[in-house]
Amino acid sequence: MPTSSPVRPRARPAPGPDRTGGVEPRRHVARRCTVPAAGRRGTLPVREDAAVSADDAIPTEPAPRGPDLTDAERVARARAFADRMRTRRTVRDLARDPVPLDAVREAVRAAASAPSGANVQPWRFVVVTDPAVRRRIREAAEAEEREFYGRRAGEEWLGALAPLGTGADKPFLETAPVLVVVLEVHASDTEPKPYYAKESVGIAVGLLLAALHEAGLATLTHTPSPMRFLTEVLGRPRNERPFVLVPVGLPAPGARVPAITRKPLDEVLVEV
Repeated sequence: MPTSSPVRPRARPAPGPDRTGGVEPRRHVARRCTVPAAGRRGTLPVREDAAVSADDAIPTEPAPRGPDLTDAERVARARAFADRMRTRRTVRDLARDPVPLDAVREAVRAAASAPSGANVQPWRFVVVTDPAVRRRIREAAEAEEREFYGRRAGEEWLGALAPLGTGADKPFLETAPVLVVVLEVHASDTEPKPYYAKESVGIAVGLLLAALHEAGLATLTHTPSPMRFLTEVLGRPRNERPFVLVPVGLPAPGARVPAITRKPLDEVLVEV
């Protein structure tokens, strides 16, 4: 997943993805509004020098509460979910068989519930099923990948990829019945400035992958570099920047994946 340090306002840092629900005592207050071009409710930041009154604050509502469970039941639920997620694998050999689009739409709905900096929700999900468009995406992606494997990637990077058997050919971009292109939405005449955009979109992608796996669908994350061709192929505005491309489908008969292992919990978990 691509990551980079966010560009922060010079005066003071913007709220991160974990500060989306309340209103803190600060000059910068987010006001709810409808953004016609996106067809969603988002937030547009009020100017720092604007007068802020109580009416500008986002209304509050009771915090959602989960089911009334015992501690043992909570642990069991968390363990069952972790066990299911541990079976998720990147599958590159996908069948052409169609998959229910409603399952993909519901997975996108789950992804769009992710927290985001200042609740701007800086994401767009383009679901591609048209075979002609999938072919164009494959052709453009493979052109970039040939440059990557032939010139751009260093020996160390190529050495890390070699055991996984990846290369410039990406047939899954055409055989997968569905491609979900996730775009990072930046400021425009109709969109507010995002804060912690990459972190926010990254969290949404994690939810997307989990929801698709829960639906019994196979996925992989593909990030050709550069990815700007996706904006042109999909006819999206320039402020929508490709973040990741997720082919979705069922494993092809006889599909195999590398026999990799996951790091054990005691290697990734630190408790203080």
